[in-house]
Amino acid sequence: MKETRAWIALMVAVFVLSACGQPEFTYVRDKAGTTYFKVPSSFTQLNANPIELFLSGDHPNSQAALLRAQRVWSTAFDQSAQPTVGHLLGSLDPFVYATVHRLTDQQRDTVSLNGLRDFVLPVTQPTRDLYVQRSMALGRPPLFSRFEPLRDEVLLLDRGARGVHVRFNYQIGNDVQTFDHTAILDEKGGTVSVMIIGCQSICFRRRAAEFDKIASTFKLLRPPG
Repeated sequence: MKETRAWIALMVAVFVLSACGQPEFTYVRDKAGTTYFKVPSSFTQLNANPIELFLSGDHPNSQAALLRAQRVWSTAFDQSAQPTVGHLLGSLDPFVYATVHRLTDQQRDTVSLNGLRDFVLPVTQPTRDLYVQRSMALGRPPLFSRFEPLRDEVLLLDRGARGVHVRFNYQIGNDVQTFDHTAILDEKGGTVSVMIIGCQSICFRRRAAEFDKIASTFKLLRPPG
């Protein structure tokens, strides 16, 4: 009997130690310590630099890319068994992209709620129209088509920070991808923090509650006092 109790106690101890060795979440903070969020530990963290080059169109060896790297922090997480940054634009598994931009003087003067909506992908009608015009001028069909708005909220945060939370669909190739986009402008108007959670629409509908929990952790960090 004593041996049985000892065996059970040993198994409980092993289970507890195993659980302690596998944290439930990965806690993330940008390099300047301004923005915080967490994702389940089942996500694999990736180097987001290829995403920055895709979004900006900069050549990796250009001066523009160098200057952008000095004022932009970003990271990405993929829950796929074969993680890749390409899953931002299409995957049956969730993908998270987060970035923090220190704004230039010109950007500070022009940033708006619509600017926050369009900070990564074209969301508002004028920006979508401009995107299509530019694609056609280059002689290629738009990568993003058949935009469908799903949610649009204005965020009024503490100490004067503000932001937007928008959710929308885009058809990319043969699939429809859902993007959940949160963008926050800090109270000084100098930094924009963005999180995008995405996966194919059939995945997003099934797991929307999980993604809402991830998005709810995306916050500005405040110094004490």
